Formats: sequence, C-alpha cells, structure tokens
Amino acid sequence: MSVSMGVLTHLSLFVTDLDHTLVGDDESLERLNQVLDRYRQDLGTKIVYATGRSRASYQELTKTRSLLAPDALIAAVGTEIYMGNVQTPEPEWVKKLSVNWHRDRIVEIASRFADLELQPSAEQRPFKVSYYLSPSVAAAVVQQIQELLAHSSLDAEVIYSGSRDLDILPSKGDKGTAVQFLRERWQIAPEQAVVCGDSGNDISLFKYGRERGIIVGNAQSELRLWHELHPIDYHYLAVAEYAAGISEGLKYFQFVE
Repeated sequence: MSVSMGVLTHLSLFVTDLDHTLVGDDESLERLNQVLDRYRQDLGTKIVYATGRSRASYQELTKTRSLLAPDALIAAVGTEIYMGNVQTPEPEWVKKLSVNWHRDRIVEIASRFADLELQPSAEQRPFKVSYYLSPSVAAAVVQQIQELLAHSSLDAEVIYSGSRDLDILPSKGDKGTAVQFLRERWQIAPEQAVVCGDSGNDISLFKYGRERGIIVGNAQSELRLWHELHPIDYHYLAVAEYAAGISEGLKYFQFVE
C-alpha cells in the first residue's frame, strides 16, 4: 500500500524520545510503527531516536519492545550520535563536543554538592556526567552548579528531568543540537520534520529551529511548564499518551491522514 499524500505535508524526518514518549503503550506503538515503516518505504522518511539512554541501554530496550531500526540514534541525552548500524559515535559530532569540554573539572565541581548522588558507571559517558537529585532541592542546586560552571569558564549545560536525573553536558551537545546536526546533514527543511518528547531533557528538541513539535499527553511537569512559557503555534500538546499522542500530533500537523 503506497502513501497517498493529497494535501498532506511531506514527512521527511521523524525524531522521538523513547521512554514515556514512543514507548509506554505497546498497542499504540505497534500502530504507529506500521505508519512510520510505510512512510519510510514510500517517502524515504528518516527515523531517529533521541534518548537519554546509552547505546547499550537502548539495545537492551530493543529486546523487550518492538522498535523499528532507526536511521540514526541520538543517545546519552544528545552527546552521542550513531549513524545507521555503525557502532562507534559519529566522529564529526565527537569533534564538535570536545571543544572546551573538561570532564574532570566538572566532576570536581559537582562533588562539592552533597545532594548530588552519582548515577551508576553505565550511565556515565565521555560527554555526560549524571547524578540523581531530589526535586525538593533541585532548583537551588541547579542554579548553584550553573553559576559555578560559568565562573570556572566551563562551557557546559545542566539538564534536570523526570524529577530525578541531573545531567551535565557540553553546552552544544543536547538532543536539540544533535537533531539540527542531522537535519542539516540530510538537507531536510524544518517544516518537514517533527520532534516528540515528554520530559525536561527533551526541551532542547523544541528550542531550536522550526521543526514541528509534539508533546505527549503524559508529559512531565518541567516540559509542560516550558511549553506554557514558550507558546509557539508549531508545537502541539497532545491529549493522548505515549505513541497515541504522537499519532494525534502527526494528524494535527497533517503529516498523516
């Protein structure tokens, strides 16, 4: 069955977070997979997953959830890009993130905060330092870390999401900048691209460019608040949750019937 475009907008690039966005309801995921697979075959739509997970953790997820093979994987909150089946990070992206990135100094600064609990070693990546942090103290601690990093002339970004996870990344190494990198490489117009997310580490997906944005109905409070403070007509807050929310948003933007 071929895709009938009609008055639909050509969907050239589909980008989504995984946990609690694409993944969360198996039935709606399967229905969306069928649509995306057909669009990729008929229209050449690129499919990209943008996740906080490491590549190894993503591969574990594929053992328990039915996921289409992506054209690219953005992993570790945007700090790693894997093209197709290539098992090593995209070298040009690595080169970009290496500029003024001093991981040891960042770890030393973060160690001054007793409220930060280092996440397991599997979650620590070359361009990502990750901690757990209670939401009761998050606002104050995040601000203090940001001020210390700036005072130390460290070009780093602090992201807090899911009322638990604090990640420190290169300032141009988040999910949003990774998407811009891929979109420009593939020469895709932002109007033909869509990004989907549910939490604080997805905010960067919606901050850059003019990609259409879908926030699923089960989105975390930090993303909902950001959306309220930055109302834009090419961002859509779905009613439905998980993959069903993505499908709802794709219809709203007239990417699908």
